[in-house]
Amino acid sequence: MKKFSTAALILALASAFNSFAASGEEATHSPRCAFLPNAPDQHTVVRGDTLWGISGKFLQHPWCWPQVWGMNKEQIRNPHWIYPGQIVYFDRVAGRLRLGTPVGGGAGATADSRGVPTVRLEPQLRTEGLGQEAVPAIPSNAIEPFLSQPLVIAEDELDTAPRIIATQEGRVMLGKDDKAYVRGELGAGTSFQVFRPGTALKDPDTNKVIAHEAAYLGTIKLERPAQAADEAHVFRVVSVKQEMGIGDRLLPVPPTPILNYVPHPPEHLVNARIVSVYGGVSQAGQNQIVAINRGKKDGMDLGTVLELYRYGKVVADRTDKASFWAFGSFGRPKVKLPDTQYGSLFIFRAFENISYGLVMQVTDTVQIGDIAKSPE
Repeated sequence: MKKFSTAALILALASAFNSFAASGEEATHSPRCAFLPNAPDQHTVVRGDTLWGISGKFLQHPWCWPQVWGMNKEQIRNPHWIYPGQIVYFDRVAGRLRLGTPVGGGAGATADSRGVPTVRLEPQLRTEGLGQEAVPAIPSNAIEPFLSQPLVIAEDELDTAPRIIATQEGRVMLGKDDKAYVRGELGAGTSFQVFRPGTALKDPDTNKVIAHEAAYLGTIKLERPAQAADEAHVFRVVSVKQEMGIGDRLLPVPPTPILNYVPHPPEHLVNARIVSVYGGVSQAGQNQIVAINRGKKDGMDLGTVLELYRYGKVVADRTDKASFWAFGSFGRPKVKLPDTQYGSLFIFRAFENISYGLVMQVTDTVQIGDIAKSPE
């Protein structure tokens, strides 16, 4: 089974470099994708880097890297890899980032009129080894557990999912290596996740329930299938994240998805709200998981980047003396302060009505009800 860390990775494609070199066109990325005034000339990729982090060394908004790499939509859909040891160069003239390798550093090296060595860029395209050593787009360990675990459970899944009906020796809660007795249709599955219906997630705008979050409890493995219609299946607990027991439901363990996470703004204007912070807490910080009240039907997909804002307060204008003398303190005009942008949200999993994102680069805590909208 392939791990996320082998898959969610990006390369500035050789074709992107070649097509630019052939055309000689200037970069056409958005003005909002500006480079930092103190951006370095180059960065050598090392183990532990992420593309978000590398891009943050050059760009004011790290999520802009597909634009400054010169990646088109097709290349974003089918990206490749970059690896430790390769060098990211800042092409200041074209306003682009390049991926290459210094060539001929010895006797064959050339220099310009200023004595600066000439570096020939050779874009690298490496796909062997399933990209196991490649640099991830974002901190993969922060979201890997959420890629295959159930996060949102539909009502029909609850009705048909197999369920634990008894425990070993009548125990109230199951632990690792304990036996669990299950009733229900298993299909061809032998490894299952155990979950419990969790919190109902309400849309902050409408106050309507838009999804039910699942509480992931652990995994169990089939030891002996039922031999008759009135017999239970025998399972053994493989791992426990939270206590599991009678009544909890099972879903087959899905294969770990092979996904590429290239950051991009949504195609259409999005104005979402934070619905929940994963784990049942009220606030989140960097590298924590939050849910928003927009999903696939609203255009959310893998890699969508939104900016996080705190609602500006509505205050009375105490300096408006004319209104005060005419109407008293209750007549003072109300003025809304601007919303405050304080971070970014990287969408990594989308359902029909709801999406989950990784909190990136925040200067404040994320709170339920905060705004998540298209980058300006």
